[in-house]
Formats: sequence, C-alpha cells, structure tokens
Amino acid sequence: MAHDTAPPAPIAPATPARALLPLILPALVVGVVASLLLIGVSEAAEQLQHVLWADLPDALGVGRYSVLWMLVVLTGTGVLVGLVVWKVPGHAGPDPATMGLEAPVLPPVVLPGLLLATALTLAGGPSLGPENPIIAVNVGLAFWLGRRLLPRLPGGVWAALAEAATIGALFGTPVAAALVISEALAGRQLKGHLWDNVFAPLVAAAAGALTTTLVAHPSFDLHLPPFGRPGWGDLAAALVIASLAALLGMCAVHLFPYVHSAFARLRHPLLILPVGGLVLGLLGALGGHLTLFKGLDEIGELARDPDGWTAGEFAVMAVVKLAAVLVATACGFRGGRIFPAVFVGVSFGLCAHALVSAVHPAVAVSAGVLGMLLAITRQGWVSLFTAAVLVSSPSILAVLCIASLPAWLLVTGRPQMQLREDGTAVR
Repeated sequence: MAHDTAPPAPIAPATPARALLPLILPALVVGVVASLLLIGVSEAAEQLQHVLWADLPDALGVGRYSVLWMLVVLTGTGVLVGLVVWKVPGHAGPDPATMGLEAPVLPPVVLPGLLLATALTLAGGPSLGPENPIIAVNVGLAFWLGRRLLPRLPGGVWAALAEAATIGALFGTPVAAALVISEALAGRQLKGHLWDNVFAPLVAAAAGALTTTLVAHPSFDLHLPPFGRPGWGDLAAALVIASLAALLGMCAVHLFPYVHSAFARLRHPLLILPVGGLVLGLLGALGGHLTLFKGLDEIGELARDPDGWTAGEFAVMAVVKLAAVLVATACGFRGGRIFPAVFVGVSFGLCAHALVSAVHPAVAVSAGVLGMLLAITRQGWVSLFTAAVLVSSPSILAVLCIASLPAWLLVTGRPQMQLREDGTAVR
C-alpha cells in the first residue's frame, strides 16, 4: 500500500564566512555607540533627578518625597514633556502606547526631542524605563549614518544591529539580545542558518554589553538569600505566583485602551501630560517614593530587607506601581515598560513571601517577575532570562520554565499592552 510522503524541506545554504566578516566592524561600532548613548542619557537623567529630588527640595526646605513635592515635580515634568511633544520638531516621536521593543526607523529630526523627553521622564519620576525610546533613537541613528557611510549594506541590517546592541547594553549581557532576536526570527523565512542571521547582531550586542559593563558596572542580582536545590513546594509556589502575577498584569493590559482613550479626550499635550503627571503624583503619594522612577534602584532597596514590609504594604506598592506604568504610558510620557514591570513583579513576589513565609524569597520574586513580564511584554525568553538573572541561581531555571507554561496560557492570544494607530489593542 503506497503512502504519500511530503518532500523534505530544502535546507538553506549556510552563509559563507566572507559574507559575515565585513559585518563585524560595523557591528562593533554600533554596539559601542549604542551603549555610550544609553549611558549618557541615563547619567544626565540621574544628575537632573538629583537636582529635582534632593537639591531643590533641600534648598526650599520641603521634604524630598513629601506629597506636595511629588505633586509639584510630577506635574511639572508633565508640563516640560508636554512642551517637548508640542513644540520640538518631530514631537518626540510616535505615541509611546503604539511602540514596542521593535522600533520603527524614525527620521533624524525626531531623535533630539525623543531623547530630551526620555531624559525628563527618567528624572522626573514617572514609572517608565529607558528601553523603548533608546532603542528607537539608536535604530534611527544607525540607519541614518549607516546608509550614508556604508550604502551597500541593507537598511534592515542597521536596525537589527542597533536593536541588539541596545538590548545588550540595557541588560549588560548579549544573552538577552540573542533571546529577543531568536524570538523575533521565529516563523520567518530565513536566508541561511539561524546562527548566520544572529551573528552580526550578537557581535553588536556583545560590544554594547561589554561597553556598559566596563563603564557603568551594572548588576541585576538582588542578593536575595541563596536558593539551593528546588523541591515540590518551590514548584507549586512558582506555578501559583507566576500565574497570579500574570493575571494582575493582564488587568492593566485590559484597562490600557480605556485609559489611553480617556487621556486622548484632552486632545492637547499641554493638557494630557500635566494631568497625567498629577495623577502619577497622587499615585506616588499613595504608594510611597519607592513606586516612582524606573524601579531598578528601588527593587534593590526592597530586596535588601525582604521582611521589612508587611504583605499589605508590598501589595499596595505592586498595585500602585502597575497603575503608574499604565498611566505614564497611556498619557504619553516617553519610556519603556520592562523595568517598572520588574518592580511590580518583585513587590508581588515579596508580598507572597510575606503571606507564606515558607515560600523562598528567590522563588517568590523570580516567579512574580516572570508572570508580570509575560503579561506586559509577551517576550517569553526575556521574561525567563530577567526572572532568573535577578536571583542569580541556575537551579531555579527549571522551576521557572515549568511555571511559565500556565502563565503563558493565561496571556497568549489576548490583548497586549501596545495599541494600533486607531487605539485598539495589538493581539
């Protein structure tokens, strides 16, 4: 009896080394420049942050994180960013609610305003990180300069190099960039082997990560109590915490189009952003100063004393921070959602540890971050990588991989925290 058999898929020919070698130098240059731009913007924002939140209130005799000062600074930040969006050429780029990690190639005239709005956002206290706008700026610069200096290279190469370089610089390791690239390439018709396609972006990511490591010495390890060999209780806790964190994150995702629409009714950036800043100031007054800013320094403070707050206080911080991310993105502050989502996940995990002390803090934190990032970003590999690197324990990877499965089922196929131009959610 004859059986119909499908012909095997043709094997893509490998890219010869002579085609990859010319990409190494451009990738190295893009990696170093992307990292230095990230470090420069971050350093400028930190200096301005110190002026706004230390020098000025001290000189005026006002409490640094008093309710009054939080309302003044966050509303004032909204005014300044609103002026940039209104008056600066390029209007600080597209609506950030429509942008993800894969940035469009923006014209050069947009980039200075986007950088200025990003630095003001980072310094002023809105709960957003630097990732989305810095990726967009680096992609725009690399494309514009690369097409002029080396016109033979396809424009898509420059965008891929800049995106990988910035992700490597953000996380201080090329592994995160490699995971993002492999996820982006999934389902595409590749020319050559997968490693041929990631070769140049990985060079750029390594250069960006090494530059950041040498210049800024980043560290994501929270130095939580060491985690040994996992047990069945650890697996059960991770499954529950990751799934509940994903559900909490999905609450914000489902509200996102409605909150964005409500701010859009104000119609003018000099109304939208100051009102958004005022709401963020009120949220900061409710959640405390740890719920301000992008959240990386603040999670270090939480992790230094996992038992220093009650379960209720951790829960309030998690909910307030998530609401702040929702408002800041919906009203148009320029920034990314990954780093503040990490704060939400850490707070949620420490809340679980405070409720059930038998849950190891490393398990609780990593599972909380995993579930929250899956909901907010839909980047599976980055969510796993970030959750694992925070606790610096290889033995927890297997637990997190299993915990990601039910959490992913809760978020996949559902609306994302990113909108189309017409205001509907991307799926």
